[in-house]
Amino acid sequence: MEFFKYTRTFNFMGKSKIAIVFSILLVLSSYVVLATKGLNYGVDFAGGTVVQVKYDKPAPIDEMRAKLKSNNIFDGSSISEFGSPQEVVIRMKTTTGSVTTDIGDLTRKSLKGTGNYEVRRVDIVGPKVGSELKEKGIMSLVLAVMGILIYVAFRFEWRFAVASVVALVHDVSISLGAISLVGIDVNLDVLAAILTILGYSLNDTIIVFDRIREGITNSRNVNLAETINESITRTLARTTLTSLTTFFVVFTLFMFGGEIIHAFAFTLLVGIVVGTYSSIFVASPILLWFGFDVKNYHVKLADKAKREAEKNKMRAQFESGVM
Repeated sequence: MEFFKYTRTFNFMGKSKIAIVFSILLVLSSYVVLATKGLNYGVDFAGGTVVQVKYDKPAPIDEMRAKLKSNNIFDGSSISEFGSPQEVVIRMKTTTGSVTTDIGDLTRKSLKGTGNYEVRRVDIVGPKVGSELKEKGIMSLVLAVMGILIYVAFRFEWRFAVASVVALVHDVSISLGAISLVGIDVNLDVLAAILTILGYSLNDTIIVFDRIREGITNSRNVNLAETINESITRTLARTTLTSLTTFFVVFTLFMFGGEIIHAFAFTLLVGIVVGTYSSIFVASPILLWFGFDVKNYHVKLADKAKREAEKNKMRAQFESGVM
């Protein structure tokens, strides 16, 4: 079923220079934000303790701060709302350092007299574990990009592989810049969202590249820009429907899923928009700039088909006993 039908080919490559300038500005702005504000690493990566407390009425944050100052364990801690005025999280950059100390009990004793509440969650991550998680998270991103580079180079050609990796770096850079700008805590759920963005953006790019390769193979047109425009136009309906449906689902999670998945959903929202954009206006134009030669590609395909025909002929002669 086709919801969108196009009677003409859109000139995407004609707008590629403007799009690339816009992308460069976005990426550079993201790096400036990352250099100035940095990433706000959460407990998973920086180590520390998080205590989530829920009151039956709006939490008395000022009174809580005054109460917690009486215990040295809570020195330097921060208190902020967590999704609603009734819920707050207490973040500490240190741990108790003792397996016999229950931070939940210490919190209950320190907050005694501030109202009716319950301690809903206590997360403790040591600094060494947090550092190891950060290193493994970075390594997972590097290995994912390397695997994508090898896969696309094997399935298409090295120019396609480099173009797809540049698009992925573009998407991740802008997503990290948005995370830093908003001040979201970078935890394992944000890392999972970044890896999801890599997969989503690559899938979008591969579909466009597959249609471009099909157009190059089946068409006699040697103008690569025109072939790319035709291929992107043919996949535009699929890209629009897929991106919109995914965006609406993630937006629903962002609005109504609660604070616990807020960072994950926000990262995905940015990644979906940027990933859809980059598969059209970043990955595809790079093929033009790398000097992909359609005539030379046709010659390679003809040589490959000729070699395959000769192999089939020799195999048929061998099987029939005629050599």
